[in-house]
This record gives sequence, C-alpha cells and structure tokens, in this order.
Amino acid sequence: MRQHVILGAAIVLLSSILISAQGGPPAGAPAQGQGPGGGRGRGGQGFPAQQRKLADPAVIERGNTLYGINCRLCHGPDLRGGDMGGVNLLRSPLVLNDQDGELIVPIVKNGKQTEGLPPMPPLPLKDDEVKAVAAYIHSVAARMAGQGGPPPTDAAVELNILVGDAAAGKQYFDSTCTSCHSATGDLAGIASRYQTPVALQNAWVAGGAAGGRGGRGGRGGAPEAAPPPSGRAPRATTAVITTADGQRIEGRLDRIDDFIVTVTLADGTQKSVRRTSATAPAIQINDPLAGHRALLTKYTDKNVHDVTAYLVTLK
Repeated sequence: MRQHVILGAAIVLLSSILISAQGGPPAGAPAQGQGPGGGRGRGGQGFPAQQRKLADPAVIERGNTLYGINCRLCHGPDLRGGDMGGVNLLRSPLVLNDQDGELIVPIVKNGKQTEGLPPMPPLPLKDDEVKAVAAYIHSVAARMAGQGGPPPTDAAVELNILVGDAAAGKQYFDSTCTSCHSATGDLAGIASRYQTPVALQNAWVAGGAAGGRGGRGGRGGAPEAAPPPSGRAPRATTAVITTADGQRIEGRLDRIDDFIVTVTLADGTQKSVRRTSATAPAIQINDPLAGHRALLTKYTDKNVHDVTAYLVTLK
C-alpha cells in the first residue's frame, strides 16, 4: 500500500516538473473538465445549443440588425419575450433544434397562428436574411448562462431608430390612429414618458403607449417602457365562456389552448373549463389591443419609423 502511495506521488511530481519545463498551461485556460466560465458544464459548450458551430461574425452582425428591426418588439432585446408576447427564443424547441435556419425560415416566411397568442405575421425577408437572424439567435444562445438563461448584457444593442419622416408620420397617424387616439389627449406629452425612442416605439406598436400594459422590460434590467400613466388601469384581455347548460363565466383571460380555458373572476378566484371542441364551450374573447395586432400585418418599416419620428415630437 505504501509503495502505491509513493508511486502516485512520484507521478504527480513528474507531471508538475514537465508542465513547469514547458511553460505551464496557456494563461487563462480553464482547468480540465471546466468550461470557460470556470464551472463544469456552465459558461460555454455545456448544452446542445452551445455546441453549434457559429456563423461568420459579419453574418451574425447582419442578423443582429435584422432582429432589432423585425423581431425585437415581440421577442425582446434579450430574446426571452417582448412587449407583444412573443415566445422565449432561448427556450424554444424549434430554435434549439434548428441548425442553419432550416426550421426558422418557414415560420418567418409564412407566419404562425397559435390560439391564445398574438399572431405572428409573415415577414418580407429573404431566405439569406432569415438565416442571418437565425445565426444571430444561435450566437446569443451559445453565450447564455445555462439553458435558457439571460445572455450577456452586451447582447442587446440600443438602435438608432430615429430615421423616419415626422411629417409623414403625422399624416399616417391622422389617417389611421385618430379614431382611438389623440395627440392632444391620451398621447399628449407621450415622448416624455419614455427614456428612449426604442422604448417609445415598442410601446406604441404594442398598444401600451396610451396607458395599456406598458413594457415588460428585460428581466433584471431597466424597463423597456414607462409604467401606465397614473389613474389608467392596465387593459387586460377578457373572455366570456358560455357552457352547454347556459352558464356564463366572465373574467380576465389567463390561458386558452385546445384543451382548457382559464379566467380570473371578479373576486380574484380562477375558473378553468375543459374544451371538448373548437366551439364547445362557446368563448368570446375581448382583446383591447386587437386593433394594434391587426395593424402588425399592415405596417411597413417606413410607417413605423415615420410614426415614431412624429411621436417623439409630442413632448
């Protein structure tokens, strides 16, 4: 037994001498079995999403720009969900299984409608542009702190979006938005309610600028939008459920899928009703932001930038 101990000590000593003679391991290199973050399986290459070969940096940078213009509002600056209720891309099975945009391209090109969630309209992007966005998403996933965790704070870049024509934005606002909003009424001084033009643009496109839900922000960071103005309650989506026996259940819509619908009643309790088909029970959904959602498929980039350029003048 003593001989085994001496032999083991000799091997360790010999290894130390060899390492010293060769100058030691490269500076900053992690210990064997550890990732770049210093822990086993964390900080890099610990999950399948972090083992994918990354695209060229120029392609990733192009995807970052395209994501900021086309995707950020719904999926958030950190890819974990934005003001319009888009899914967390860092936890999306489709994104995790995608390799080079082959699963993401059809969704972006054709759009997607999931019951109970905001519709994703088809986006007029070319295949190589969508693949660039996919490359950017994968580059963020490769840097996240664990499976689905937040990416480094430098992953979200504040964009300069004040590139529109304010006069054209006023004209669009007057022709499209004044049936519900007023520059001297609910939107008076709107530019002073938001710290950045990006936050303002996210808010008005999402329908929260006039005192709606506002922004959810980037979990753990500064909020993307200011809270609703004082005295204006957040606008919630409600549902009226009529069962087969005529019972009427009404409340804030919390969940709806192919199997169940759940609402919060006026007294704060939750009520869930099983769905047996698309029409049973009968469900009437009242979404106060339906008008904004309908416009998502009609806005052009120019419309959005022009209206933002106009709204920042309302101080």
